[in-house]
Amino acid sequence: MATPIEPRPAAEPDDTVSDAEAALCAELARGGFGLVPAAAMRPLLGPTTALSDWLHFADSWNDLYLDAYLPDGHRYRRRRHATFSARAGEEARPEPHRPHYQGLEYNPLVGGIERRFEPIVPQIVAGPTLRHLLAFGCRLFGALRPDSDWHIECHQFRIEARRDAPGLRTPEGVHRDGVDYVLVLLVNRSNIASGTTTVHDLDGKLLGSFTLTEAFDTALVDDARVKHGVTPVTAIDPDCPAYRDVLVITFRARPNA
Repeated sequence: MATPIEPRPAAEPDDTVSDAEAALCAELARGGFGLVPAAAMRPLLGPTTALSDWLHFADSWNDLYLDAYLPDGHRYRRRRHATFSARAGEEARPEPHRPHYQGLEYNPLVGGIERRFEPIVPQIVAGPTLRHLLAFGCRLFGALRPDSDWHIECHQFRIEARRDAPGLRTPEGVHRDGVDYVLVLLVNRSNIASGTTTVHDLDGKLLGSFTLTEAFDTALVDDARVKHGVTPVTAIDPDCPAYRDVLVITFRARPNA
């Protein structure tokens, strides 16, 4: 029998949360996930001038490193990684670069070890686009978990599809990340088909699916209550480069004593 998705009580919105963000909080509290189309997401990050480095931000996906921790022969994922922290109600601040760790219960493929990835470059870490994305996440998830400090990890991912093999966005399959909340922002997709996000209850029953197709399309996931996965991407024209670029930001609450 599928595990029911129990609604999570949401905090009363305060002056730091817009009406649109309050509606997203209610959607997450009710069902455990949400899709924010680009047209709705972009205004939540501030005026057009707020993301003045967007072109440089998106171009930085062309300078990612192969993920050396995947099994032999799996050379379709490139990434960089950065860690941040935020006190309740405050802005996120960068932390010293450190390994990424997931337990085997969350990642049976490559969990249980410290994985060391190249850091996100300082210009992107300090740039306005990432800063506004982190601020949005802190506001939104802070309304669901008030008075919590946050451990935040950012992952730049490029999944490549080649003539001889599809790109597996989530090679560990449908999974949880072992955090509280996950934000997935589409940066770019080029010459690919599929890459559909699926959301499941804790017993694996499909709750919903959607495909991020436009820059700024965003998926939000309550990781404690639902699992998620992404179908493999395949090249439309196998003779041309094919890839899917996303930024994944995870938030793990540290209750504020």
